[in-house]
Amino acid sequence: MKPKNLKYPFSWEERRVLVQDRVWYVPEHYNDHTAFRFPGWNHPDIFGNDQPICVEYCSGNGTWIAEKAAANPKSNWVAVEKRFERVRKIWSKVKNLRLNNLFVISAEGHSVTSHYFPEASVHEIYINFPDPWPKKRHAKHRIIKLSFVEELYRILKVEGAVTVVTDDVNYSSEVIDVFSKLDGLKSLHQDPFYRTDLEDYGTSYFDRLWRDKGREIRYHQYQKQVSAE
Repeated sequence: MKPKNLKYPFSWEERRVLVQDRVWYVPEHYNDHTAFRFPGWNHPDIFGNDQPICVEYCSGNGTWIAEKAAANPKSNWVAVEKRFERVRKIWSKVKNLRLNNLFVISAEGHSVTSHYFPEASVHEIYINFPDPWPKKRHAKHRIIKLSFVEELYRILKVEGAVTVVTDDVNYSSEVIDVFSKLDGLKSLHQDPFYRTDLEDYGTSYFDRLWRDKGREIRYHQYQKQVSAE
């Protein structure tokens, strides 16, 4: 199955939230979120079972998450990707590799999470090489911001973890600063709150690209703590 075999299912005027053929579409500039009710990860149209849920944001072409899904069939993997040309490539991997435990969401990550993801329903979250948008005037486009991290905290199960991977030193500092603002998320690494290697983590296009250019890769990991209440 080739990526081009996946066609966008509706026109601009017809756009709506839709789950179809292993892809969940939440179009940009769509605001009628009450018209769709997420049926749950265990619904037959999604995974059809109660295996642990692992979500990757900024999935790109899907190399990393497809490898993880293939190697870990007892977990369910969710690829969240905004760009449809990349969604098509992930979908193609789902089909060609017969990855019944991999599902694709064609949407902006913050929006789909805040409007639809159930509370305490996700076991692991991964954000691999998010665009750092280095210019100050573009900061609003960065996915790592307090409002988004608060949503990650909401959807995580207790003791579930978030992993953020970046090659950008300034973005690394921002990740550490933002996550430090939530008392319920604790770094799994002592100061400086990241590691430069993580065994068996997996690789991707951007991982290989930045390593080949000699950049240091930083892994940040935070775990949701048991409430003190």
